[in-house]
Amino acid sequence: MAGSARVSLLCLPCAGASATMYLRWRHQLPRWIELVPVELPGRGMRMGERFVETYDAQVARICAEQANAMHGSFAIFGHSMGALLAYGVVQRLRALGRPLPLALFASGSSAPSQRDLSRLPDTHDEAALIADLRKQGGTPEEVFASAELMRITLDTLGADYRVCQSFEYTADAPLPMPLHVFAGRQDDIDAARIEAWSAHAGGAFTLDWFDGGHFFIRQHEAAFLAALTRRLGQAMAGRHQGSLHGHRLDAA
Repeated sequence: MAGSARVSLLCLPCAGASATMYLRWRHQLPRWIELVPVELPGRGMRMGERFVETYDAQVARICAEQANAMHGSFAIFGHSMGALLAYGVVQRLRALGRPLPLALFASGSSAPSQRDLSRLPDTHDEAALIADLRKQGGTPEEVFASAELMRITLDTLGADYRVCQSFEYTADAPLPMPLHVFAGRQDDIDAARIEAWSAHAGGAFTLDWFDGGHFFIRQHEAAFLAALTRRLGQAMAGRHQGSLHGHRLDAA
């Protein structure tokens, strides 16, 4: 991107994961994007902390803990559970009158208004959780082979699915920033539930499809990151033009 403009990109993890799922992007994204992987309690560097197991509490924690990062030019990205949390963070920021992101990026997730709770396994049934990990893909084989890593993963996944189960959708005004959605063609999420994100958009809306399943962001990482970079560049350009001309960014 021309000039010295920079943007912080806060990245929220999927269920069962930590912020480390995004670390490799630091070497693949352009320098004008400052990656901010968000670590949630109970995992990674925060392993000693108690899990947060309700949606509203998790959203509130993110808004409080990431307050310094959510100033100036910033955007929010989330994959799967992270997309649902990102949506909640934006709604909470708006309700609190705090600065809003340049754009919201939602990946691998049904729209908030179209959540299908039947997709989530019993969080206290370890066999069901393991089967879900296998179905979704994205979990390294060494995790399944290690009792210790499996224990950590299952505890984290169970807590995160309880967060997702506690989400209750209430109709709200359309999002007042560009909304860019990414999805895998072979994901088992019904396409209509993903396309329904468009109903939450108050301005620009895009939906980019990729080959691959639920973890297309890894299966086709280079193509995905190129699309993410392009959409974030559009959001920054749209804000700049809007400040000059008062125009609303139209959907690409």
